[in-house]
Amino acid sequence: MFSLRKRNWFVPKGQQMTDFDKRILELQNQGHIVPPRRLVLTEEQIAGIRRSSVINTGVLDAVAEKICAGMSTEEIDRIVYEYTTAHGAIPADLNYEGYPKSVCTSINEVVCHGIPSEDDILEEGDIVNVDVSTIKDGYFSDASRMFIIGKTTPEKERLVRVTKECLDIGAAAAKPWGFIGDVGKAIGKHAHSNGYSVVEEFCGHGVGLVFHDEPEVNHYDTHQDGMLLVPGMVFTIEPMINMGGREVFIDSDDNWTVVTEDELPSAQWEHTFLMTEDGVEILTY
Repeated sequence: MFSLRKRNWFVPKGQQMTDFDKRILELQNQGHIVPPRRLVLTEEQIAGIRRSSVINTGVLDAVAEKICAGMSTEEIDRIVYEYTTAHGAIPADLNYEGYPKSVCTSINEVVCHGIPSEDDILEEGDIVNVDVSTIKDGYFSDASRMFIIGKTTPEKERLVRVTKECLDIGAAAAKPWGFIGDVGKAIGKHAHSNGYSVVEEFCGHGVGLVFHDEPEVNHYDTHQDGMLLVPGMVFTIEPMINMGGREVFIDSDDNWTVVTEDELPSAQWEHTFLMTEDGVEILTY
């Protein structure tokens, strides 16, 4: 967890203060949390993240072409690894803090961080989140999609749809010179109005130069503004929405897999976004 302390925006020695600097400093002086300068990326850095994002989207497209009932989640892992490496990139998940696979595959009541296995076979009616992260030339990207295997129940189908709506509504709430807290407020309102709960233990995050960075992007109303959003920032929004209660636990067998306490289904969608002067631009689909 990153500390939500006040930031000190600074102008490098010998560099002239711009209107951009002045605007951030004004908000900082009003007591708002402003981003550290390293989070406002250069055009060269953004171009690198775009290249990584193209591959990340291609990975999910490759999975979409083949995912079906009867396949194991280990097969999904192989698709991800082979596509990523064939395009000169690295799966960011692989060996990250000991994670053993190239992708997270989370089925039905698994909220996130499901580990691919030969024993996990997709069945008709399953909903599964495939979460892919890519490193290309040192730049990171991150996205996930929900897949419905064959025909599922109306209840699961609605959960998947509303969760995607939560992502889109959260993205629309992210405004240049607004605050990250607006994202969670909008997502939480939509989820709760549809009778769902929001997982609070996990959040979106800054991404690009490293896998996980500031700001933390909560998907519920924290009743705080959070960090100021300015053009040049790159971050994910990735709401995890539960059909039942919001409580979750981590499976003690692998210390990774997160499951709903009531074992009702959960869904998640994720994009990587670039904040621009006009709003967010989706970098990964």
